[in-house]
This record gives sequence, C-alpha cells and structure tokens, in this order.
Amino acid sequence: MGLFDRIRGDDDPRVAFFGIDGVPYSLIAEHDEEFEHLNALAAEGAGGAIDSIVPPESSACWPSLTTGVNPGQTGVYGFQDREVGSAETYVPMGRDVQATRLWDRVQSAGRDATVLNVPVTFPPQRDVQRMVSGFLSPGVEEAAYPDELRDTLEGLEYRIDVNAKLGHDDDKTDFLEDSYETVEKRFEAFKHYIEEDDWDLFFGVFMTTDRINHFLFKHYEEDGEYSEEFLEFYRTVDQYLGELRDLLDDDVTMMVASDHGFTSLDYEVHMNEWLREEGWLTFDTDDPEELADLDSSTKAYSLIPGRFYVNLEEREANGGVPEEDYEDVRAELKAKLEALEGPDGNPVADRVVTKEDAFRGDHDDIAPDLVVIPNHGFDLKAGFKGSEAVFGTGPRNGMHSFDNASLFIEDDDASISGADLYDVAPTILSLMDVEYDRTDFDGSSLV
Repeated sequence: MGLFDRIRGDDDPRVAFFGIDGVPYSLIAEHDEEFEHLNALAAEGAGGAIDSIVPPESSACWPSLTTGVNPGQTGVYGFQDREVGSAETYVPMGRDVQATRLWDRVQSAGRDATVLNVPVTFPPQRDVQRMVSGFLSPGVEEAAYPDELRDTLEGLEYRIDVNAKLGHDDDKTDFLEDSYETVEKRFEAFKHYIEEDDWDLFFGVFMTTDRINHFLFKHYEEDGEYSEEFLEFYRTVDQYLGELRDLLDDDVTMMVASDHGFTSLDYEVHMNEWLREEGWLTFDTDDPEELADLDSSTKAYSLIPGRFYVNLEEREANGGVPEEDYEDVRAELKAKLEALEGPDGNPVADRVVTKEDAFRGDHDDIAPDLVVIPNHGFDLKAGFKGSEAVFGTGPRNGMHSFDNASLFIEDDDASISGADLYDVAPTILSLMDVEYDRTDFDGSSLV
C-alpha cells in the first residue's frame, strides 16, 4: 500500500489505464518473449483483440473510448467535421465532444482523476485533478492544467507528439530518435504522477506507437530495412509498461488498450478524385480548395476517413440532390463503392456501412451517409484540391484497421471475447465500483 492510500484511508479500488495508440493485438501476441510484460498481463489477467469503431480514426476513436458511446452521441466523426447547412469545416477539439467523459463520471463520484495526453481533449478541463491534453494540442504551456503540472512537464522536457514529418524521409534515423525522445518523456511523466499523485483513475496515452506504425509497419510485416528498429521500439514500450505496472499498488487494476488496429498500406485512394472521374462531383471553380467550391450538380463528396455524404438539398450548403432522390442516390453510391477495385484487383472496401447502422444519438444529424471500412492495404483520402490519379502512394506504409485493436485487463475474471472499444469505459467504472446506468453506454462491462 502506497503513501496516498494511507492518506485517503479508504479501500476504493483504483484503475490505471494506459493507451497504446494503434497497436494491433496480433503484434503483441505473436512475440511472447520479446514483449514479456504485455503478454504477462494477458496471461495473469486477460488479453485479446477487440474491434474499433466506425470510422477507425483516432480523432473519433478516443472520444468514443473515453465516453463509451458512438460518434452519433460524441458528435465527433473524424479530423474534419462540419455543421448542417455549412460548407465551413473545423478540426474537432475537446470542447466539441458532447458526451460525458469517463473521468467526469469519476470526479462526480467524489474520486480524483489524472488525465495525461489523451487525444482530442484540448483545451484541458479544469474540473479534473490535473490534465495535459494530447494530440492536436498546440503545446504544453496551453495544454496543461494546473500550473504545477505545466511546470513539471516543462521541466521534464515533455512533448505532446512526435514530429511526424520526419517520418517522410527515406532515412528514418531522425524520426526514430525523435520517437524515442517523445516516448521516454511520456514515460517519465507517467511515472512521476503515478508515484507522486493522489489519484483514483490514472488515464495516460502513448501516441508514439501510432506514429511508428504509420511509417514502419510494412518494414515489420515484410522484414524490410527497419524491421528490427520497429521491434526494438516496441520492446522499449513494453519495458516501460512493465515498469509502470511495478509501481502500482495492490488496490490498482491496470488496463492497456489501443483505439484501432494496424495493417500494411499499399495504395492511397483519392476518393473525391474518383467521384469526379465517375461524374458524381464537380466544382464551380477551376482551382478548388475546399468544400465550399462544390457545384450544386455534385451528387456526393468525401471526407476522411472514408466518409461519404450525399449532396442533399437543404442539409448541404450547395446541396443539389432532392430529398425524394436520396435513397436511390445513396444505394447507387454504395453499390459503386462495393464494386471498386484497386490496381491489384482487390476490392477497396471490406464493407460499406450506412449511417443508420453505425450512428445513433442526439448528434447524428451530420453523420456521413456511408462509411467505407477499407480492406487491408488501402487508405481512403479526401481533399478538394484534386490529385493526378485515384490510386497512388505516399510516405506512409502503414494504416489503421477496424479489427485487431488491443485490450489487456489485469483481472482474471475479465472476458474479452467479442469486445469492442465501447466496452472500455463501463469496464473501468465497474472495476472502480463507480455506479452508472447501463443504458448510458453502447458497450458493457467486461468484468
């Protein structure tokens, strides 16, 4: 029992959750000896592959993981969203998440939460014990609350994220060095507040794993130039998680999870270019740059990742598809997407999901009409500036997958079979003995 257990004088169970963004479960399971700490967590408790959400993109995934509800309730569908009737797009931040966060439920129960580096939490909340916002934050000075947290993190030379542009270089040396420095500072911050803080819920995310996967995953899967560097980085992350586990008191349950899986990337697919070539999308300018440049003759357009919107009258700023034609237009687009093949002859879409099947809630009025879950090997791009071809390649060789996300729970009563991302939040609350209404979540507790 640690110092703060004695100070509190209570026996309420606690949880330490560590996010490992984008880590596929198969990567861990297939390397028993190399990733000994995560595999020990699975052997002594429970571990397995879980499904992500629709769409499997971090900007939408983390709000859903931390609320236990789908984007129709969080109001966040991806890195770029918009309002009904508007051609203006915005990057969703923490204030745009409309559902109740897990740590808010913990705080409302009279317990304390320390929240570090969770994506889509900027600006930091001031109604939790302490928080430094994660991915999409401008920097530590603006992202940390209270001031003591900011001062400590700046003293540790903490950083919000890796410089992903370094991963574009053929020589990955600088990218790897930056990745190691970033994950080391994250570990030091986590260690500091696990040891020094009085918390009931510790919630911290390692984002660097996602960055490594985007630029080195194919090297790993195909035994390429940087395959050993890839595995060595994961050995380091596994070691850090083992050290953090050793710091936890007996009343703490450790959980580790990723927000989506990962796969090798063969082709980028420029979906708005495909729609243009198919005669479904036109612009009212010769030099288009944004959604507002769509002509009203457009029948559909795309936003990342793989979200498709019928250009519906009244709903869309330049809408031209009458309401009575909506179902026919959407059905035709769905069939075309299901039939689309890549240069290798493989279908681009694993499946095409309608908004009714994927989203429900008070904020589903701007939900995409269709979402493509791509087959492994394809990354669906959007943009309105145009591209030379529908299929191409870029600096990334790894991409998100809906399947094969990771979940580890230090509880041998946990059952992970058939679980998905929505189950994480109610599981944490159950482990902490925090009461909740089961109807508040799209998932359910795994313990």
